[in-house]
Amino acid sequence: MVPFVRRLIRREASGDRQRLIIPRLGIRLSRFDRRTNPPLLRVSVKAPAARLGPMAVIDVVVVSYNSRSGLRGCVRTLASRPDVSVVVVDNASADASLEAIRDLSVTAIPLDTNHGFGAGCNVGWRSGSAPYVLFLNPDARIDPESAFRLVRTLEEHRAAAAAAPRIEDERGGLDYSLRRFPRLRSTYAQALFLHRLFPTQGWTDEVVRNVSFYEEPGSPEWVSGACILVRRDAIEEIDGFDERFFLYCEDKDLCRRLRDAGYDIRYEPEAVARHAGGASAPRAELLPVLARSRVLYAQKHGGRGVAPLERLGVALKSLTHVVVASGGLRPRRGHARSFATALGRIGTRAGT
Repeated sequence: MVPFVRRLIRREASGDRQRLIIPRLGIRLSRFDRRTNPPLLRVSVKAPAARLGPMAVIDVVVVSYNSRSGLRGCVRTLASRPDVSVVVVDNASADASLEAIRDLSVTAIPLDTNHGFGAGCNVGWRSGSAPYVLFLNPDARIDPESAFRLVRTLEEHRAAAAAAPRIEDERGGLDYSLRRFPRLRSTYAQALFLHRLFPTQGWTDEVVRNVSFYEEPGSPEWVSGACILVRRDAIEEIDGFDERFFLYCEDKDLCRRLRDAGYDIRYEPEAVARHAGGASAPRAELLPVLARSRVLYAQKHGGRGVAPLERLGVALKSLTHVVVASGGLRPRRGHARSFATALGRIGTRAGT
Protein backbone atom coordinates (compact mmCIF):
# COMPACT_ATOMS: atom_id res chain seq x y z
CA MET A 1 0.00 0.00 0.00
CA VAL A 2 1.26 3.48 -0.85
CA PRO A 3 2.69 5.24 2.27
CA PHE A 4 0.37 8.24 1.79
CA VAL A 5 -2.73 6.05 1.91
CA ARG A 6 -1.32 3.98 4.77
CA ARG A 7 -1.00 7.13 6.89
CA LEU A 8 -4.65 7.97 6.29
CA ILE A 9 -6.04 4.58 7.16
CA ARG A 10 -7.00 3.59 10.65
CA ARG A 11 -7.57 -0.08 11.29
CA GLU A 12 -10.18 -1.12 13.82
CA ALA A 13 -11.20 -4.61 14.80
CA SER A 14 -14.94 -5.15 15.15
CA GLY A 15 -16.04 -8.69 15.94
CA ASP A 16 -15.31 -10.93 12.99
CA ARG A 17 -14.69 -8.11 10.57
CA GLN A 18 -12.22 -5.31 10.12
CA ARG A 19 -13.15 -1.76 9.21
CA LEU A 20 -10.75 0.41 7.29
CA ILE A 21 -11.52 4.06 7.87
CA ILE A 22 -10.05 6.94 5.89
CA PRO A 23 -11.29 9.85 7.98
CA ARG A 24 -9.94 12.68 5.86
CA LEU A 25 -11.71 11.42 2.74
CA GLY A 26 -14.89 10.24 4.46
CA ILE A 27 -14.50 6.73 3.00
CA ARG A 28 -15.29 3.59 4.98
CA LEU A 29 -14.56 0.06 3.79
CA SER A 30 -16.00 -2.90 5.70
CA ARG A 31 -14.13 -6.13 5.01
CA PHE A 32 -16.04 -9.08 6.41
CA ASP A 33 -14.77 -12.49 7.46
CA ARG A 34 -12.93 -14.17 4.61
CA ARG A 35 -14.65 -17.43 5.55
CA THR A 36 -17.79 -16.23 3.76
CA ASN A 37 -18.07 -17.53 0.22
CA PRO A 38 -17.47 -15.31 -1.62
CA PRO A 39 -15.90 -12.79 0.80
CA LEU A 40 -18.22 -9.83 1.18
CA LEU A 41 -16.88 -6.31 0.72
CA ARG A 42 -19.04 -3.29 1.31
CA VAL A 43 -18.01 0.24 0.49
CA SER A 44 -19.79 3.32 1.76
CA VAL A 45 -18.77 6.88 1.07
CA LYS A 46 -19.89 9.57 3.45
CA ALA A 47 -19.32 13.18 2.54
CA PRO A 48 -17.13 14.86 5.16
CA ALA A 49 -18.74 17.58 7.21
CA ALA A 50 -18.23 21.12 6.03
CA ARG A 51 -15.24 22.76 7.68
CA LEU A 52 -14.65 26.37 8.50
CA GLY A 53 -11.05 27.49 8.26
CA PRO A 54 -7.97 25.27 8.02
CA MET A 55 -7.88 21.61 8.95
CA ALA A 56 -6.42 20.84 12.35
CA VAL A 57 -2.68 20.30 12.55
CA ILE A 58 -2.86 19.00 16.13
CA ASP A 59 -5.45 16.82 17.82
CA VAL A 60 -5.21 17.51 21.54
CA VAL A 61 -6.38 14.51 23.58
CA VAL A 62 -7.27 15.01 27.24
CA VAL A 63 -8.54 12.11 29.35
CA SER A 64 -10.50 13.36 32.34
CA TYR A 65 -11.48 11.53 35.48
CA ASN A 66 -13.12 13.68 38.14
CA SER A 67 -11.11 16.56 36.70
CA ARG A 68 -13.73 19.29 36.67
CA SER A 69 -11.72 21.80 38.72
CA GLY A 70 -8.83 22.06 36.26
CA LEU A 71 -10.27 20.84 32.98
CA ARG A 72 -11.44 24.18 31.61
CA GLY A 73 -8.09 25.85 32.23
CA CYS A 74 -6.38 22.93 30.52
CA VAL A 75 -8.22 23.22 27.19
CA ARG A 76 -9.61 26.77 26.94
CA THR A 77 -6.71 28.43 25.08
CA LEU A 78 -6.09 25.47 22.79
CA ALA A 79 -9.78 25.18 21.91
CA SER A 80 -9.79 28.73 20.52
CA ARG A 81 -7.36 27.86 17.72
CA PRO A 82 -8.78 26.85 14.30
CA ASP A 83 -5.71 24.71 13.59
CA VAL A 84 -6.11 22.75 16.82
CA SER A 85 -8.84 20.20 17.55
CA VAL A 86 -9.47 19.37 21.20
CA VAL A 87 -10.95 16.02 22.23
CA VAL A 88 -11.85 15.36 25.86
CA VAL A 89 -12.54 11.73 26.76
CA ASP A 90 -14.25 11.41 30.12
CA ASN A 91 -13.61 8.15 31.96
CA ALA A 92 -16.98 7.91 33.73
CA SER A 93 -16.35 10.82 36.10
CA ALA A 94 -18.62 11.32 39.08
CA ASP A 95 -18.14 15.11 39.19
CA ALA A 96 -19.76 16.04 35.84
CA SER A 97 -16.36 17.07 34.46
CA LEU A 98 -17.69 17.73 30.96
CA GLU A 99 -20.09 20.39 32.24
CA ALA A 100 -17.09 22.65 32.81
CA ILE A 101 -16.32 22.81 29.08
CA ARG A 102 -19.77 22.54 27.50
CA ASP A 103 -19.55 26.05 25.99
CA LEU A 104 -16.08 25.53 24.47
CA SER A 105 -15.24 24.32 20.96
CA VAL A 106 -14.33 20.85 22.17
CA THR A 107 -15.31 17.34 21.15
CA ALA A 108 -16.50 15.61 24.33
CA ILE A 109 -16.63 11.81 24.47
CA PRO A 110 -18.24 10.51 27.68
CA LEU A 111 -17.53 6.86 28.49
CA ASP A 112 -19.80 4.73 30.64
CA THR A 113 -16.93 2.75 32.15
CA ASN A 114 -13.41 3.69 33.19
CA HIS A 115 -11.12 1.25 31.38
CA GLY A 116 -7.99 3.19 32.28
CA PHE A 117 -5.96 6.14 31.10
CA GLY A 118 -4.40 4.43 28.08
CA ALA A 119 -7.77 3.17 26.88
CA GLY A 120 -9.15 6.70 27.10
CA CYS A 121 -6.18 8.04 25.12
CA ASN A 122 -6.85 5.47 22.40
CA VAL A 123 -10.47 6.53 22.11
CA GLY A 124 -9.34 10.13 21.79
CA TRP A 125 -6.64 9.86 19.14
CA ARG A 126 -8.66 7.42 17.04
CA SER A 127 -11.51 9.92 16.85
CA GLY A 128 -9.37 12.51 15.04
CA SER A 129 -7.32 12.83 11.88
CA ALA A 130 -4.72 15.57 12.42
CA PRO A 131 -1.12 14.59 11.59
CA TYR A 132 0.01 15.27 15.16
CA VAL A 133 -1.56 14.16 18.44
CA LEU A 134 -0.84 15.96 21.71
CA PHE A 135 -1.61 13.93 24.82
CA LEU A 136 -2.18 16.31 27.71
CA ASN A 137 -3.07 15.60 31.33
CA PRO A 138 -6.17 17.44 32.60
CA ASP A 139 -4.08 19.07 35.34
CA ALA A 140 -1.52 20.33 32.81
CA ARG A 141 -1.49 23.35 30.51
CA ILE A 142 0.43 24.28 27.39
CA ASP A 143 -0.01 27.36 25.22
CA PRO A 144 -0.47 27.00 21.45
CA GLU A 145 2.94 28.52 20.73
CA SER A 146 4.69 25.80 22.74
CA ALA A 147 2.51 23.10 21.19
CA PHE A 148 3.52 24.22 17.70
CA ARG A 149 7.15 24.44 18.81
CA LEU A 150 6.89 20.69 19.41
CA VAL A 151 5.48 20.29 15.91
CA ARG A 152 8.50 22.12 14.50
CA THR A 153 10.75 19.85 16.54
CA LEU A 154 9.30 16.78 14.85
CA GLU A 155 9.53 18.45 11.46
CA GLU A 156 13.20 19.20 12.12
CA HIS A 157 13.88 15.66 13.37
CA ARG A 158 12.19 13.37 10.87
CA ALA A 159 13.48 10.24 12.64
CA ALA A 160 11.62 11.19 15.82
CA ALA A 161 8.06 10.06 16.57
CA ALA A 162 7.46 12.03 19.76
CA ALA A 163 8.51 15.31 21.35
CA ALA A 164 8.06 16.62 24.87
CA PRO A 165 8.36 20.09 26.39
CA ARG A 166 10.05 21.34 29.52
CA ILE A 167 7.51 20.78 32.29
CA GLU A 168 7.27 23.14 35.24
CA ASP A 169 5.13 23.17 38.34
CA GLU A 170 2.60 25.89 39.09
CA ARG A 171 5.29 28.13 40.60
CA GLY A 172 7.63 27.79 37.63
CA GLY A 173 9.93 25.24 39.24
CA LEU A 174 11.39 22.44 37.15
CA ASP A 175 9.45 19.17 37.06
CA TYR A 176 11.81 16.25 36.43
CA SER A 177 10.02 14.83 33.39
CA LEU A 178 12.89 13.08 31.58
CA ARG A 179 13.32 9.40 32.28
CA ARG A 180 15.55 6.36 31.85
CA PHE A 181 14.11 2.94 31.19
CA PRO A 182 14.04 0.80 34.35
CA ARG A 183 16.97 -1.45 35.07
CA LEU A 184 17.39 -3.89 37.93
CA ARG A 185 20.06 -1.75 39.55
CA SER A 186 17.79 1.30 39.63
CA THR A 187 14.85 -0.73 40.95
CA TYR A 188 16.86 -2.07 43.87
CA ALA A 189 18.60 1.28 44.45
CA GLN A 190 15.20 2.93 44.88
CA ALA A 191 14.07 0.14 47.20
CA LEU A 192 17.08 0.85 49.40
CA PHE A 193 16.77 4.67 49.08
CA LEU A 194 20.12 5.01 47.32
CA HIS A 195 18.54 7.50 44.90
CA ARG A 196 18.16 9.83 47.90
CA LEU A 197 21.87 9.54 48.70
CA PHE A 198 23.04 9.84 45.08
CA PRO A 199 20.24 11.79 43.31
CA THR A 200 22.20 12.72 40.17
CA GLN A 201 23.68 9.26 39.54
CA GLY A 202 21.96 7.55 36.62
CA TRP A 203 22.23 4.06 38.08
CA THR A 204 20.10 4.91 41.12
CA ASP A 205 16.91 6.20 39.53
CA GLU A 206 14.76 6.26 36.41
CA VAL A 207 14.13 9.99 36.87
CA VAL A 208 16.77 12.29 35.37
CA ARG A 209 17.54 14.74 38.19
CA ASN A 210 20.57 16.45 36.70
CA VAL A 211 19.28 19.96 35.93
CA SER A 212 21.76 20.47 33.07
CA PHE A 213 19.93 17.85 30.99
CA TYR A 214 16.86 20.11 30.98
CA GLU A 215 18.65 23.16 29.60
CA GLU A 216 19.31 21.89 26.07
CA PRO A 217 17.35 19.88 23.49
CA GLY A 218 18.06 16.19 23.69
CA SER A 219 16.99 12.61 23.19
CA PRO A 220 15.93 11.08 26.54
CA GLU A 221 15.08 7.40 26.71
CA TRP A 222 11.48 8.26 27.54
CA VAL A 223 9.44 11.22 28.75
CA SER A 224 6.51 11.88 31.04
CA GLY A 225 3.14 11.38 29.39
CA ALA A 226 1.75 14.50 31.11
CA CYS A 227 2.43 16.35 27.85
CA ILE A 228 3.77 14.60 24.78
CA LEU A 229 3.28 15.20 21.04
CA VAL A 230 3.27 12.12 18.79
CA ARG A 231 3.09 11.70 15.03
CA ARG A 232 -0.22 10.13 14.06
CA ASP A 233 1.35 7.73 11.58
CA ALA A 234 3.78 6.51 14.27
CA ILE A 235 1.11 5.91 16.90
CA GLU A 236 -1.00 4.14 14.29
CA GLU A 237 1.97 1.95 13.44
CA ILE A 238 2.30 0.69 17.03
CA ASP A 239 -1.49 0.64 17.56
CA GLY A 240 -1.59 3.22 20.33
CA PHE A 241 -1.39 2.64 24.06
CA ASP A 242 -1.34 -0.83 25.59
CA GLU A 243 -4.63 -0.88 27.48
CA ARG A 244 -3.42 -3.51 29.92
CA PHE A 245 -1.76 -0.63 31.77
CA PHE A 246 -4.76 0.74 33.64
CA LEU A 247 -2.72 3.60 35.10
CA TYR A 248 1.03 4.30 35.31
CA CYS A 249 3.79 3.06 32.97
CA GLU A 250 1.61 3.46 29.87
CA ASP A 251 3.79 6.40 28.76
CA LYS A 252 6.97 4.43 29.45
CA ASP A 253 5.63 1.51 27.42
CA LEU A 254 4.58 3.81 24.57
CA CYS A 255 8.05 5.36 24.32
CA ARG A 256 9.69 1.95 24.55
CA ARG A 257 7.61 0.61 21.65
CA LEU A 258 8.27 3.73 19.57
CA ARG A 259 12.00 3.26 20.10
CA ASP A 260 11.73 -0.46 19.33
CA ALA A 261 10.04 0.54 16.05
CA GLY A 262 13.12 2.61 15.16
CA TYR A 263 11.95 6.08 16.19
CA ASP A 264 13.67 8.72 18.29
CA ILE A 265 12.15 10.66 21.23
CA ARG A 266 12.96 14.38 21.46
CA TYR A 267 12.98 16.90 24.30
CA GLU A 268 12.56 20.59 23.49
CA PRO A 269 13.04 23.11 26.35
CA GLU A 270 11.80 26.06 24.27
CA ALA A 271 8.33 24.53 24.58
CA VAL A 272 7.01 24.80 28.14
CA ALA A 273 4.05 23.15 29.87
CA ARG A 274 2.77 23.58 33.41
CA HIS A 275 1.73 20.52 35.41
CA ALA A 276 -0.07 20.96 38.72
CA GLY A 277 0.30 17.32 39.78
CA GLY A 278 3.81 16.73 38.50
CA ALA A 279 5.53 16.53 41.86
CA SER A 280 2.76 14.57 43.59
CA ALA A 281 3.38 11.07 44.87
CA PRO A 282 0.72 8.44 44.04
CA ARG A 283 -2.17 8.35 46.47
CA ALA A 284 -2.10 5.43 48.89
CA GLU A 285 -4.98 3.63 47.18
CA LEU A 286 -3.16 3.80 43.83
CA LEU A 287 0.12 2.30 45.01
CA PRO A 288 -1.01 -1.27 44.17
CA VAL A 289 -1.92 -0.08 40.65
CA LEU A 290 1.58 1.35 40.25
CA ALA A 291 3.13 -1.92 41.46
CA ARG A 292 1.07 -3.96 39.02
CA SER A 293 2.04 -1.70 36.11
CA ARG A 294 5.73 -1.94 36.94
CA VAL A 295 5.56 -5.72 37.08
CA LEU A 296 3.59 -5.84 33.82
CA TYR A 297 6.16 -3.63 32.12
CA ALA A 298 8.98 -5.92 33.30
CA GLN A 299 7.14 -9.00 32.06
CA LYS A 300 6.55 -7.37 28.69
CA HIS A 301 9.99 -5.88 28.06
CA GLY A 302 12.41 -7.48 30.52
CA GLY A 303 12.39 -11.09 29.48
CA ARG A 304 12.05 -14.24 31.57
CA GLY A 305 15.22 -13.70 33.55
CA VAL A 306 14.60 -10.06 34.43
CA ALA A 307 10.86 -10.07 35.18
CA PRO A 308 10.99 -12.20 38.39
CA LEU A 309 13.86 -10.12 39.77
CA GLU A 310 12.03 -6.90 38.93
CA ARG A 311 8.95 -8.24 40.71
CA LEU A 312 11.04 -8.91 43.82
CA GLY A 313 12.58 -5.44 43.56
CA VAL A 314 9.14 -3.79 43.40
CA ALA A 315 8.04 -5.87 46.39
CA LEU A 316 11.17 -4.92 48.33
CA LYS A 317 10.57 -1.23 47.65
CA SER A 318 7.01 -1.56 48.96
CA LEU A 319 8.21 -3.39 52.05
CA THR A 320 10.89 -0.83 52.93
CA HIS A 321 8.33 1.97 52.47
CA VAL A 322 5.94 0.22 54.88
CA VAL A 323 8.62 0.68 57.52
CA VAL A 324 9.52 4.33 56.84
CA ALA A 325 6.30 5.80 55.39
CA SER A 326 5.04 8.93 57.13
CA GLY A 327 1.47 10.15 57.40
CA GLY A 328 -0.09 7.45 59.54
CA LEU A 329 -1.62 4.09 58.75
CA ARG A 330 -3.13 4.91 55.35
CA PRO A 331 0.14 5.17 53.36
CA ARG A 332 1.53 2.14 55.18
CA ARG A 333 -1.52 0.13 54.19
CA GLY A 334 -1.10 1.32 50.62
CA HIS A 335 2.50 0.12 50.54
CA ALA A 336 1.47 -3.17 52.18
CA ARG A 337 -1.12 -3.77 49.45
CA SER A 338 1.47 -2.77 46.87
CA PHE A 339 3.80 -5.44 48.33
CA ALA A 340 1.06 -8.06 48.01
CA THR A 341 0.26 -6.91 44.48
CA ALA A 342 3.90 -7.19 43.40
CA LEU A 343 3.80 -10.79 44.58
CA GLY A 344 0.59 -11.35 42.65
CA ARG A 345 -1.78 -11.85 45.58
CA ILE A 346 -4.55 -9.24 45.32
CA GLY A 347 -6.56 -7.17 42.85
CA THR A 348 -4.83 -4.15 41.39
CA ARG A 349 -7.30 -1.68 39.90
CA ALA A 350 -8.20 1.40 41.86
CA GLY A 351 -10.79 0.50 44.42
CA THR A 352 -10.11 -3.26 44.28
